[in-house]
Amino acid sequence: MEVITLQSEAFHEIMKKMEDIQKQLKAKEKEPKDIWIDNDELAKMLKVTKRTIQNYRDNGIISFSQIGSKLYYRLSDVEDMLMKHHNKAFKRVS
Repeated sequence: MEVITLQSEAFHEIMKKMEDIQKQLKAKEKEPKDIWIDNDELAKMLKVTKRTIQNYRDNGIISFSQIGSKLYYRLSDVEDMLMKHHNKAFKRVS
């Protein structure tokens, strides 16, 4: 299993964007599962390379759909991936 690490700021920024998208969806009466983004949008959102996203796909970390050479991801799957790999803050005892 591959460990995914994000800086705390990046994680919170991604979650804020997800919340904003969800608010927009509620306004449009759609659920996140109905919204799809492409590979470029996901790379920009997560601030990672396309190769990193390919590793996520290859290792079964994120679900996707492919039509020809174009890849798509459901926002709900992106959120599930982030929550699955979320680590609660803890204080180390020295």
